Amino acid sequence: MNRQIVFVLIAIVVLLNGCTLAPKYTRPNTPIPPQWPQGEAYESTRPVPGTATVATVAALGWQEFFTDERLQNVIETALNNNRDLRLAALNVEQARAMYGVQRAELLPSINAVGTGSKQRASSDFTMPGAPRTTRRYSVDLGITAWEIDFFGRIRSLEKQALEQYLATEEARRSAQIAIVSEVSRVYLALAADRENLKLAQSTLEIQQNIYDLVHSQYQVGLATKIDLRRAQTQVDVARGDVARYTQLVAQDRNALNLLAGTTVPEGLLPSDLASVSPPKAISAGLSSEVLLHRP
Repeated sequence: MNRQIVFVLIAIVVLLNGCTLAPKYTRPNTPIPPQWPQGEAYESTRPVPGTATVATVAALGWQEFFTDERLQNVIETALNNNRDLRLAALNVEQARAMYGVQRAELLPSINAVGTGSKQRASSDFTMPGAPRTTRRYSVDLGITAWEIDFFGRIRSLEKQALEQYLATEEARRSAQIAIVSEVSRVYLALAADRENLKLAQSTLEIQQNIYDLVHSQYQVGLATKIDLRRAQTQVDVARGDVARYTQLVAQDRNALNLLAGTTVPEGLLPSDLASVSPPKAISAGLSSEVLLHRP
């Protein structure tokens, strides 16, 4: 009786070990309206002819979105030199290999071994007329180990490996998007700060000319000392703006070189915002379904 109980318990443990415990995932419903709101307040968000739609935005790559060739070159350099993205790509390869190994567990392992031997005996040890050469060949074919997946345990492991691979691939995409976003942000910030620096330098030159004029008037009694100090204050403010934007331009260049992993040539840098080609126009009234394609 005790042996039967032990046997039953062992059988139950074996069966439970082969069962899958993965719950079935059900996507929750999102309480959002299926259509874009209508009314006068949303007139500016209507799709404009020629702009990207939901169907095209999902497949829109950064090369198509950023149309400036110099910015594209800087982004490409950053993607090639970034160590985090290289690590993410290697993790994708590892996850893909693990998925292949786990998927192979669903199939039986078949081994085939072939052997051959050839022996030649001396004429002193063979009968007259008997063959002196002996050949032997053998082939072994068999299945080594195969777990029949009655209860879905192996399929659950295979699905787990697949989800891990997909998650790793999405992590690589997320890292790539982060690099592209940061490089483009710093690139445009450099263009804006260089334009502001030019404006500050021009303003300083104008304020300096005004100060020289007021100073000349003050020397002949046509301007008061208050006018002279007011003009000097404007010169100091303009000089401070020049120093501030000079520092910002240097910081932007250092950040861009750090992201690119190398010194970006001056020929690839923008002189101002007007020198940067605008990105592809995307309508503001896109459906939220586009978020389903994000990593």
